[in-house]
Amino acid sequence: MNESPRKELYRTSDDKIIAGVCGGLAQYLNLDPGLVRIGTVVLSLFTGVPVIVYLVAMFVLPERTSLR
Repeated sequence: MNESPRKELYRTSDDKIIAGVCGGLAQYLNLDPGLVRIGTVVLSLFTGVPVIVYLVAMFVLPERTSLR
């Protein structure tokens, strides 16, 4: 069987502005980090839920210091 490498969700130290949650999520989803950050801000303005999720993820997700 052809097994693909396992994807992991983590905070990144290479592409972070506050805690690296959006940068890590962007790498996990193969998206531009700017789009993830803009989406987070827009959703936060209307619902406030991403703020709570971001704070939880900031403490729960492990930090990866290298993209390799």
